[in-house]
Amino acid sequence: MHARRTLFGLAAALPALPVRAAGWAPSRTVRLIVPIAAGGALDITARLLAERLAPIIGQAIVVENRAGAGGNIGAELVARADKDGHTLLIAAANTLVANKYLYGTRMPINPLTDLAPITRVATGTILLVVNSQRPWRSFAELMAAAKRDPGKITMGSSGTGTTSHLYIELVKRLADADITHVPYRGGGPAIQDLLAGNIDMMFDVMPALMPHVREGRFRPLAVGSAQRVDYVPGLEAVPGMAELMPGRRVDAQVWYAVLAPGGTPPAINERWYAAIAEVVHSREFSDKLVPLGFKPLLDASPFAFGNFMREEEHSWQRLVEISGATAE
Repeated sequence: MHARRTLFGLAAALPALPVRAAGWAPSRTVRLIVPIAAGGALDITARLLAERLAPIIGQAIVVENRAGAGGNIGAELVARADKDGHTLLIAAANTLVANKYLYGTRMPINPLTDLAPITRVATGTILLVVNSQRPWRSFAELMAAAKRDPGKITMGSSGTGTTSHLYIELVKRLADADITHVPYRGGGPAIQDLLAGNIDMMFDVMPALMPHVREGRFRPLAVGSAQRVDYVPGLEAVPGMAELMPGRRVDAQVWYAVLAPGGTPPAINERWYAAIAEVVHSREFSDKLVPLGFKPLLDASPFAFGNFMREEEHSWQRLVEISGATAE
């Protein structure tokens, strides 16, 4: 397997003050591991973050894609890395809190103990889109077609056990519709096949989908949150799950977070938190992220994010159980 690496360097005139002045700073290039293939929403968010972190920390950052096993391969790589602040993970909720219920005894790490929480950086929901050449113009039409021709409609996802997989399985069950799931090694490859017409639809996170929606290649039929997403231009009229499946309590909320290897000294994690906070609070980061369908998010502290992860486990365990999804 080949990992994609992209380096974000420094402009010579930019100071590296906040982290370096606090007493600790990385002494060489930092690796930011993305546990999915390049081109997906998590990958886009990682690159937005890395580009803005580099001048703050005073070192270049390499974004490295290590896809496979629903994010477990990349997460395990970081868990086993040196605990010196030079290797970080950016991962989605499914990898961090749902995979243990999907993979069971095949789960290679326990994210709660083998990774050190730093903070969430972005949150949003998912979007159901179809190739614009397909005939369906509403969620109801799509579900009716899936019932009329069981298994014929194909839905790509960014991988087995990812948010897109879990929620389409949930929606299929609640709607009593038969849609064939086609897992990929990340959102990027799935999007390419959707553009080519090799699959019919995706129900995935927004940042990688929205450019194609605005260019007319994808037609949005629903958002996964209970309510409409009126803060994203172009989606104001797209219905949410409370309208489409009333009373079923479907409300997809996705988040991305940065973590270090478990056992990394707290002082190092605190310095990374401070640097990430500068990026997340910046207008520039928000201006890039919001049009893609996600909002910047920062936890109160690494400790607070760790508590949040533990609290989230029950909700994601329930989603796995209700959806009936399993790691293939």
